Amino acid sequence: MADKTSSEIAVQKPRQPQISKTSLWLRNTVSTGIFVVLALFPLLQIAFDGYNYWLHMLLYVFLYVIMATSWNLIGGYAGYISLGHNVFFGIGAYLSGMVFVFFQISPFLTAPIAGLLTMLGGLLFGLIALRTRGSTFIISTIALVLLVTELLDNWKLTGGTNGLPMSMITLEGQYAKIPYYYYLLVIMILSIITSYLVRHSKFGLGLRAISQDEIKAEVAGIPTRRYKILAFGISGLFIGMAGAIWGNYLTYLRPSIFLPVNIGTTIVLMAILGGKGTVSGPAIGAAIMIAINEFVVAKLGATELNIVVTGLILIFVLLYFPEGIVGTLKAKNLLPSFLDWD
Repeated sequence: MADKTSSEIAVQKPRQPQISKTSLWLRNTVSTGIFVVLALFPLLQIAFDGYNYWLHMLLYVFLYVIMATSWNLIGGYAGYISLGHNVFFGIGAYLSGMVFVFFQISPFLTAPIAGLLTMLGGLLFGLIALRTRGSTFIISTIALVLLVTELLDNWKLTGGTNGLPMSMITLEGQYAKIPYYYYLLVIMILSIITSYLVRHSKFGLGLRAISQDEIKAEVAGIPTRRYKILAFGISGLFIGMAGAIWGNYLTYLRPSIFLPVNIGTTIVLMAILGGKGTVSGPAIGAAIMIAINEFVVAKLGATELNIVVTGLILIFVLLYFPEGIVGTLKAKNLLPSFLDWD
């Protein structure tokens, strides 16, 4: 009998039925079709105008899909719940925004650098915070957000609490959102592909072993500390890039925009709603949660009732989908093949 690797010992994967060629073809075709439609959608704005609202809403969906999918690397696969991932969002926005304000270098050029620097920051923070587990780690991520917020609030170079004004691309109003749309679409696709590759790698198997039982994973020889730090760092890469683009899109940087704790909790809720630990779950959860919130705001207005109704809908969904929408449907063999990316 051939020896098993340490990851295979730590994680005994349940046998899944083989996906038929027809289902695989359907999954690839529908998934590709969705991305093609998203890529062609701005043509409606170019040809007919009047689609600015929908472009904005899709930009908003792309943004939160990026953040929820990236969070899933550490929170879903490794099981380390972070409530402070929006710190990457804010740092990416400020890094790129300050370069733009002081040196006039476009965020479209500096976003990848901002992403790499936020990833480096995530690795450094992970070296310290990931010595802890459970509630202590959660508290440390909240403390990181508060620390960065305090720093930005009192740093004159960033404008403090008054913030830092920026300017958008000099395009006509009809076309102004389109460059941001395509940039965030590309980042979203890259974040989903990265999540898929991690999920189907030895590294991803090790992360899931950590999520199930970290002590057993360590005994089995998995370098748990290195895996956790790497996952935490990578999870900041695309969020930092998205923050750089979103900051320029808003034309204003202020800590209260990027660093409220409720943004960090919203990212977590989206991943849980869709199904944390799955590839497509966080994306589905982000899209559904934004759609619900927008519908409630349209019907009830931006009042506290909006929060109450949204919360009740989320509770209802989670009662009947305890593993998230994707996770529960998959467990019951009801998940459409084009959403089964695991």
